[in-house]
Amino acid sequence: MRNKILAANWKMNLTQPEVQNWLQESANYHWEAVGKELRIYPSALFLQQFQHDTHVGAQNFYVQDKGAFTGEISLAQLKSIGVQSVLIGHSERREIFNEDPGMIAQKVQACVQQRMPFILCCGETLSVRNKNAHLAFICEQLCSALEHFALEQLDQLTVAYEPIWAIGSGLSADQHQITEVHLAIRALLIELFGSAGQEIPILYGGSVTPENAKEIFSCPEVAGALVGGASLDPKVFHQLWEQL
Repeated sequence: MRNKILAANWKMNLTQPEVQNWLQESANYHWEAVGKELRIYPSALFLQQFQHDTHVGAQNFYVQDKGAFTGEISLAQLKSIGVQSVLIGHSERREIFNEDPGMIAQKVQACVQQRMPFILCCGETLSVRNKNAHLAFICEQLCSALEHFALEQLDQLTVAYEPIWAIGSGLSADQHQITEVHLAIRALLIELFGSAGQEIPILYGGSVTPENAKEIFSCPEVAGALVGGASLDPKVFHQLWEQL
C-alpha cells in the first residue's frame, strides 16, 4: 500500500526570517501519521535548514554531475547535503525557463543514474483543455519523459498532475476533471509498466486549499497533493495534512 504524500512547493517565496518563523510555528503541529508522508521543497538556499527527519527536496537541478555550469546545482551536490528528492517538469520550468521535453527526459535519466527519487509534473493549459486534447497532451508529456525509464526504477517515481490553468489562479479542477485525468494517468502507467504501474503515487496540484482538499483527496487515484501557496502558512498546510 503506497503512502499518501503532501508536498509543499514554496517556489521563490519566503525569506530567511520567514523560513525560521515557518519552522518554529510548524513545530507546534503533529506531522507524524501512519501511511502519510510530508515533503518540503524550499528555495535551494534553505535546504540545509531542515532537520534530518524531514523529507526535504529541491525544486530544480542541472543534469551534469559537476563542471563549468555557473549558477547551477547538481544532484550529487544536493545528495551531499541530505536532499531526498527533486521536482521535474513543473509547468513554470517548462513555460518560463523553456525546459523542453528533451531536457525533462535528461533530468529523469540523471535521477536514474544518481538514484534520486523525483516528482514528475504534468498538466495542460486552458487552450489545450478547451480543445479536448488534454488527455493526449498529458500522456505525451509522461511518455516522452519516461521513454527510457525501467521497471526496476519505479520506486523513484511519483507523478503530479497540475492543470496549468489552476496553478495559483484560485481555480481548481472539479472532481470529474481530476478523476478523469488521474484515471488516464493510471491507465498509462499500467500500460507502460504493467501491474507495477498501479503502485506509482499520483498527486494533484492546483490551488489546493483546506476548503476543497476533502473533495480532491476523495477522487479516485489521488494519492495526495503538491501544494504551492497554501503551503506557505504552516497552519493552513497542517489543515491539509489532517484531511489527507
